[in-house]
Amino acid sequence: MPHAADSHDLIRVTGARENNLKNVSLELPKRRLTVFTGVSGSGKSSLVFDTIAAESQRLINETYSAFVQGFMPSLARPDVDVLEGLTTAIIVDQQRLGADPRSTVGTATDTGAMLRILFSRLGQPHIGSPQAFSFNVASMSGAGAVTFDRGGKTVKERRDFAIVGGMCPRCEGRGAINDIDLSALYDDTKSLNDGALTIPGFSMEGWYGRIFNGCGFFDPDKPIRDFTAKELDALLHKEATKLKIDGVNLTYLGLIPQIKKSFLAKDVEAMQPHIRAFVERAVTFTTCPDCDGTRLSETARSSKINGVSIADVSAMQITDLAQWIDGVSETTGIEGVAPLLTALRHTLDSFVEIGLGYLSLDRPAGTLSGGEAQRVKMIRHLGSALTDVTYVFDEPTIGLHPHDIDRMNTLLVQLRDKGNTVLVVEHKPETIAIADHVVDLGPGAGTAGGDVVFEGTVDGLRRSDTLTGRHLDDRTSLKQSFRKAHGALKIRGADIHNLQNVDVDIPLGVLVVVTGVAGSGKSSLIDGSVAGRDGVVSVDQSPIRGSRRSNPATYTGALEPIRKAFAKANGVKPALFSSNSEGACPTCNGVGVVFTDLGVMATVESLCEECEGRRFQAEVLGYTLGGRDIAEVLAMPVAEAAAFFSEGEAKVAAAQKILDRMADVGLGYLTLGQPLTTLSGGERQRLKLASRLSDKGADEGSVYILDEPTTGLHLADVDQLLGLLDRLVDSGRSVIVIEHHQAVMAHADWIIDLGPGAGHDGGRIVFEGTPRQLVDSATTLTAKHLADYVRT
Repeated sequence: MPHAADSHDLIRVTGARENNLKNVSLELPKRRLTVFTGVSGSGKSSLVFDTIAAESQRLINETYSAFVQGFMPSLARPDVDVLEGLTTAIIVDQQRLGADPRSTVGTATDTGAMLRILFSRLGQPHIGSPQAFSFNVASMSGAGAVTFDRGGKTVKERRDFAIVGGMCPRCEGRGAINDIDLSALYDDTKSLNDGALTIPGFSMEGWYGRIFNGCGFFDPDKPIRDFTAKELDALLHKEATKLKIDGVNLTYLGLIPQIKKSFLAKDVEAMQPHIRAFVERAVTFTTCPDCDGTRLSETARSSKINGVSIADVSAMQITDLAQWIDGVSETTGIEGVAPLLTALRHTLDSFVEIGLGYLSLDRPAGTLSGGEAQRVKMIRHLGSALTDVTYVFDEPTIGLHPHDIDRMNTLLVQLRDKGNTVLVVEHKPETIAIADHVVDLGPGAGTAGGDVVFEGTVDGLRRSDTLTGRHLDDRTSLKQSFRKAHGALKIRGADIHNLQNVDVDIPLGVLVVVTGVAGSGKSSLIDGSVAGRDGVVSVDQSPIRGSRRSNPATYTGALEPIRKAFAKANGVKPALFSSNSEGACPTCNGVGVVFTDLGVMATVESLCEECEGRRFQAEVLGYTLGGRDIAEVLAMPVAEAAAFFSEGEAKVAAAQKILDRMADVGLGYLTLGQPLTTLSGGERQRLKLASRLSDKGADEGSVYILDEPTTGLHLADVDQLLGLLDRLVDSGRSVIVIEHHQAVMAHADWIIDLGPGAGHDGGRIVFEGTPRQLVDSATTLTAKHLADYVRT
């Protein structure tokens, strides 16, 4: 491995100030594996992703022509003085893969395309090109004019055409059909003008009212129950029809196609809560009876290789699919596709190497966890011939059992050994241990972070007096006493996904940890059989969606009582204290920055000169509560704000309660007004947890489900999380934690271990009992790793 000898072997960062970074300067060795550590909010992501990787991508975009750049997203230059020695950066982050219903593991990788080519060559009967096996291509036929040159003379002929696609015509390649409850769309005792419609956003005050009143298809003043069959069909089903109303060109579209276009074509999880609630209330999804959920037409399913259709192989567990490919490779007459089979087998092997052999290619991409999505993205890079690339990873061990972390470490080292620079943001000591170089940021979080507190080797970090160095070799002891359960949640015959008719009693009133290797069935068991029951509060890994206008105060609901307190103290309206409403600075519309479009160049973002980034009108900033204006309050860290709202003139008990919960989950360093777009994945999950802890329905006796709450947590913060879990249980709640972290396992009152492997090799309960009994049993992978971790 080459040694860093001169400036060509270094990435130099000088004066980085992105987010909370405090003029950071450092040199990173190229073609080495560098791990960035530090508490959540210390500045790791700001340095690695928002500075180094962002500038690399911006510079690459600038190499394209101005015309091409016009179609690309504009990237602002990071706040840094100098960046030298950058190479092409490939970011492998935790962002979920697209949740479009047409996106699957197969479409997100090259495997789906390779299978389609394979079946188009070897499938019997032969039905056409690769698109004949694609559920994203519809079959169609027709005729059209073709113009061509014949002997110097232009000839125009009408010719028939036919496109053979693999899409199931009934479900249009989605695998499911939907049924819409009309009673959730309108009140048929009312007319449209009397407010019959109950669909979010469908108001008679705006364009919809103008269209419904001017279309002439029905009387908008007549109760809907009195509509004729023709009028009701027009209201519900009429396809896009162009109209001219009051001299304006408009398009009419029936309610049901409009709902499908506006709501059902989007990711449900990305919707605003009131829209998601409407969809869940109004729409029922069922498996398509024509294709049995495979998304493929009968013709596409009729073509087979060795008696197996493309739908069958797409549904196979990837480890089984790899074996099936081996069987096809042994078939005579496959010389023309031998290279394809080799490439396909190599990609499938990559899935297995990275711990995803339990997936199937027809698995919807939107159902993958953040960790699974990150590893799927890795697959396209494992066999790449590129060298001298900078790979940037965001906690690649997320979602991995200790048994699987070794494999991930091996892959990171392989990428480095091919001559690449590997930058990893990570908390797990097992991955920190393989680093060639470590950069530790801190010493604290938020305004207390943003400095490089250590740079050097792992041994040097261990000897340093930084928070990470002091906790790097943390171990814990097994509990000596355990809480007694009072009652149990009974699960019988659970068979969703890979679960094999599981019966289990989950004890109540104690801390239960559900563990097992990735893909063993943990989430299937808990999400499928416990979440959704009355009294159950589930905090899962689904992402928080929010714009730069959203912040911790708005998301958790803390801003509402704060605004009311400001309004009451000053005798004005609460809306003045919202930067999204009447109090917003008119120059920047409450964003705090002004965007200047420079045409073909990147849009420039600059501080609003009118409000100086404070987002509010000057008049609003003249109103105070406890001596602070609203902008000063939003600039407070959570811990400081909790103290501020706890006493005196500024006492706001409702806000204080929420802020205390945020501090409990380790977010005391965030400022109330920090945009959600700047939070890490772990910070967003803990913000969601704080919000749910503050819910009015989260009373004593509730059952809490937490899905890997240690995600994004520094070693030093795990104890704080354990303290929170203890307080929840001691207050009368039941807590079920899906977790891989050994410190959480050791702290449990009861452990349920699933396995023994992943996919169809898992789905069974392999252990139930206390952590001490698990270690003593030494019968499962979890038992082995927990025994290695704890102090005996």
